[in-house]
Amino acid sequence: MKGLDLGRPTLDDALAGLLVSALLLPQSLAYALLAGLPPLAGVMASLLPLLAYALIGSSTTLAVGPVAVLALMIGEAVGRLGPAHGVGPMTVALVLAAEVGLLLLLTALLRLDALGALLSSPVMQGFVSGSALAIAYGQLVPLLGLQWAPSSPWPQLDALTAGFGLAALLLLVLARQFGAGALRALGLAPARAQMLARMVPLLLVGLAIAAVAWLQGRGQAGALPLAGRIALDEVHGPASLAAAPLALWRAALPTALMVALVGYVSSLGVAQGLGARRQERVLPRRELLGLAAANGVAALSGGMPIAGSFSRSGLVAEAGARTRWTGIFMALAFAFWISLGARWLALLPQAVLAATIIVAVLPMAEWQPLRRAWRYSRAEGLLMGGVTLAVPLLGVEMALGLGVLGSVALLLQRTARPHWAEVGRIPGTELFRNTKRFAVELLPGVLAIRIDEGLRFTNAHWVRDLLCEEAAGRPQLRHLVLMMSGVNEIDLSGLEALQQLALELRSQGRQLHLSELKGPVADRLYAAGLEDWLPGRVFRTQMDAWHALMAAPGEPASHWVSP
Repeated sequence: MKGLDLGRPTLDDALAGLLVSALLLPQSLAYALLAGLPPLAGVMASLLPLLAYALIGSSTTLAVGPVAVLALMIGEAVGRLGPAHGVGPMTVALVLAAEVGLLLLLTALLRLDALGALLSSPVMQGFVSGSALAIAYGQLVPLLGLQWAPSSPWPQLDALTAGFGLAALLLLVLARQFGAGALRALGLAPARAQMLARMVPLLLVGLAIAAVAWLQGRGQAGALPLAGRIALDEVHGPASLAAAPLALWRAALPTALMVALVGYVSSLGVAQGLGARRQERVLPRRELLGLAAANGVAALSGGMPIAGSFSRSGLVAEAGARTRWTGIFMALAFAFWISLGARWLALLPQAVLAATIIVAVLPMAEWQPLRRAWRYSRAEGLLMGGVTLAVPLLGVEMALGLGVLGSVALLLQRTARPHWAEVGRIPGTELFRNTKRFAVELLPGVLAIRIDEGLRFTNAHWVRDLLCEEAAGRPQLRHLVLMMSGVNEIDLSGLEALQQLALELRSQGRQLHLSELKGPVADRLYAAGLEDWLPGRVFRTQMDAWHALMAAPGEPASHWVSP
């Protein structure tokens, strides 16, 4: 019930809701068309779902609604699942929204919000960049009115459509690059200038509709593709969901899982990023519940799957929103815009919507993250670049699947051969450091090795073999000390590897010792009978091991466990 405490609404909340609803208007129509759905799907996804998130979510700045990346994923699913199961695009979209909501709800109830970590930063950034490229490329056809004639290998350009599209593209690019600066030059405050510059898409919508109405009045509109009628009296809802075949629900589940994962990770990232600037705490589980409710309501009210939008959320923050009432005001203002102009929005050229999409997504195709990743880690840079290319070449689901597999492979590769170091004492101190990086002291007959990773099934045998090889190369060795400061976990495979190592060393007249065990690790080892199979000692610190073994390095150590 804490989620229902919205706080006291403020004038800033109302202003932010009004401004962002104006930006949401063209985007909701554009992203519905991008997903292969009628404009009504974007409209309905921008009404009641916003109220649901405002009541349950935790972020005061996250603006939910249709977003470009999810629209691309939905479009692929609509084109594949609709014909295969004999249903229309809206039925597929509603099933996806319902499944996304249920999956997010289940994740929240089971407290599995950490599943978002399946999409690592390289995978997510590569996926967003690749999606931006795929979306922008796909919008060239409606932007320019391209048509392929059987007699020509080259597409034919529709002059009127291209005129609208290129003019809209030019206006949006100029507004993005120079709009805020021009308004500041006129004396407006920087924050207000930035907000007004973001309202240019709404101005563009009005100009485009007026131009089309004028052309139609003169009989010169021709076959210009338009957004089409927003049939508010033809809303799909529970009846369409109930009529969806069971086979469609099963076939849509993998896509719904991907949409839920991408939507949650991207939304949480936006909410936490903006929340950090405002010293606002964002609760991952509440975000799961809020997004689950929003998508569930979208399915029941005839909308498409939704998530948090970076651009609209940024505008909410810039407008000074203080409470989650902003989302409620946004939904009410959007309903006002639609009721006022639904008839006129039918005249909006698809080329203008395509220009809106291109300008919105191209900034997401960033190359700086790829360059930074390549400099820091070649493997992660390759993973990011591979996912970026896989989206337009292989499709979003295949790209995400390959990205997750690549992340798991990198994790296994790193944990399978963990970093290790022979350590010695820095003279005059109690510090023990890598012998290859520092000038250190060593004890004769004693080998101290630090393992910087948990001992798990992925690396247990490799670590055991490594230690056996290091011991075999030192004929004078009597004591092997494992410095465990970097070991946070030892699973059953790791335990068995340690036991086998202890037995092998004992058969050679050598002893295995442990130092700097962490509390939870020590508890599990003692529960597994550590005193029975470890012939050496357990030292609280590496310095304790140094003093004890320095006294008689050549003599077998009696069994002793430090308190």
